[in-house]
Amino acid sequence: MTSLESSPHAVPGGAGPAKQIPPAAVARLTIYLRALTALLAEGVDRVSSESLAEASGVSPSTLRKDLSHVGSYGTRGVGYDVQYLNRHIAAALGLTHDWKVAIVGAGNLGRALARYGGFESRGFEVVAIFDADQMVVGSEVGWLRVSDAANLEPVLQRTGANMAVLALPAAVAQDVCDRVIAAGVRSILSFAPVVLQVPPGVNLRKVDMATELQILAYHAQRAQDPAGTD
Repeated sequence: MTSLESSPHAVPGGAGPAKQIPPAAVARLTIYLRALTALLAEGVDRVSSESLAEASGVSPSTLRKDLSHVGSYGTRGVGYDVQYLNRHIAAALGLTHDWKVAIVGAGNLGRALARYGGFESRGFEVVAIFDADQMVVGSEVGWLRVSDAANLEPVLQRTGANMAVLALPAAVAQDVCDRVIAAGVRSILSFAPVVLQVPPGVNLRKVDMATELQILAYHAQRAQDPAGTD
């Protein structure tokens, strides 16, 4: 559902330049992390590459190649230490840092995101939510109170937000994006149905649900009519 519009991720720590991880591998690492977290919840201590690959929906060779980007910690005949690998992937993805998220747009999508309980368990704290509609400003979303978008910059600085989610109409998305960047935020997730322009050094990811549904419709049509014309 997302498209990467920034430079590849890097493994943190260590001497010398950080090793770059290809964007596709980064996306799969998040899936491995989810599978490992589920295994930990079940009390599983070790897992084979075959089992972890199956739980993640990839081939064992793809899994091993992806894990080589963060260092391979499997032992032949024994498998991977689930807790250790979970911590190491989390560190490689930057999830050991404190990520404070501000949501701009308190419509249905913004409110749903603010209430989502899965963020905190994965290291993301939603610290602010904004809207320009004065009928919405001051209302409560979970434990948060909607702030006026006119006060975007001071609230971002006060809360220490270092990530922003844009749940906005296309017409205002670029202006708000520029303001967020000017306030010092360098990691942005946009749900706005428009291509945003950001300067070098800013990580932007775009989620376009309409496009994903169109792609699904294409594949569904092909499945129903495999003999159709190209």
